[in-house]
Amino acid sequence: MKITPFRCAALVCLAVGTAAAQQPARTNVVGAIKAIDSTTGQITLQTDDGKPVKITPHTGARFLRLPPGEKSMANATPITAKDIDVGDRVLARGELSDDKSAMAASTLVIMTKADIAKKQQADQAEWQKRGVIGMVTAVDAGAGTVTITTGPAGAKKALAITVNAQTSVRRYSPDSVKFADTKPAALAEIKPGDQVRALGTKSEDGSQYTADELVAGRFRNIAATIIAIDPAAKTLKVTDLLTKKPVVVHVNADSTLRKLPAYIASGIAMRAAGGAPGGAPGSGGAGGGQRPQGGPAGPSGQAGPGGPPSGGPPGGGSWRGRGGDMQQMIQSLPPIKLEDLKPGDALIVSSTEGADPGHVTAITLVAGVEPILTATGGSQRAAMLGSWNLDMGGGAGGEQ
Repeated sequence: MKITPFRCAALVCLAVGTAAAQQPARTNVVGAIKAIDSTTGQITLQTDDGKPVKITPHTGARFLRLPPGEKSMANATPITAKDIDVGDRVLARGELSDDKSAMAASTLVIMTKADIAKKQQADQAEWQKRGVIGMVTAVDAGAGTVTITTGPAGAKKALAITVNAQTSVRRYSPDSVKFADTKPAALAEIKPGDQVRALGTKSEDGSQYTADELVAGRFRNIAATIIAIDPAAKTLKVTDLLTKKPVVVHVNADSTLRKLPAYIASGIAMRAAGGAPGGAPGSGGAGGGQRPQGGPAGPSGQAGPGGPPSGGPPGGGSWRGRGGDMQQMIQSLPPIKLEDLKPGDALIVSSTEGADPGHVTAITLVAGVEPILTATGGSQRAAMLGSWNLDMGGGAGGEQ
């Protein structure tokens, strides 16, 4: 039988298709390197959904280094297995086992922890230089504007933020403390009472602001005292001092736990009560006092590998007001554990606003705040909690 060229071509295509169908399906996994076996070369990857995967590179597998923020593999450079390290971020492509616990990888795209740190520092500087933060008072989706109030208590100003087709608009997910869990959002989803951080350009007269990026969320700040602590369950039962109701506070690897030194808490308390001029805690302003020898240093801007800080927008956060850069100051303090707390301790807890008001997951939990809560009460405390923004800056309490 004579086979026509068309028929032959069809047979070739069928053969290729059959061979392809017989090859194992390839997929991608993404996460941070937790361990590397120097003998076998096997890589233990902690994926972004929290599951460990054992990665075994194929013989001849490609290792590529890609700078954070790059959107094209054209800018990737070849490296070797010896160039990777614990803490690096990896996108591995290969054949995943049926139970999804192991992968034979043909390609590994690496973002090194050093490159990630540089990118985070650059992002932080950019957000500090060009970022604004405030509470939403009005939204006009048709005109593409969000109006916020920004600035320190007693000197708040209205600022109109313009959002256009090029603006990246994202929103925090309910009950999530991770910036990685923010979702693309429409402007109409933002409501008065939300908190907004934007990165963009301000007009010369300071009344208009055009956003390149905008992140919104509805957050809840709680002034509370501890009733009970369950370190095994990673929870605290507290009394909300505003509502007088009990709340269960959940803590996870992404939560930031800190304790204010007494001299910082006293300085903040005086400013909250209107008894001290502006200035960062410990800057020498009235009530703040000089920072003691060996006290906390300046902002650290630390963040876990893999992108923006876990609980907040890029840059590690900034609270620009009469307390200085509050979130960064808190980040610079040494971490504490639940075991360091005890019933009766006073806390300020920030969280996203979830579906159950009786349960929250902490973004930031700050102890040592007794002087602050003593200096404020009633409506004054409510106003202080609304303006003392612990949450938009997010925490770097855990690595992804």
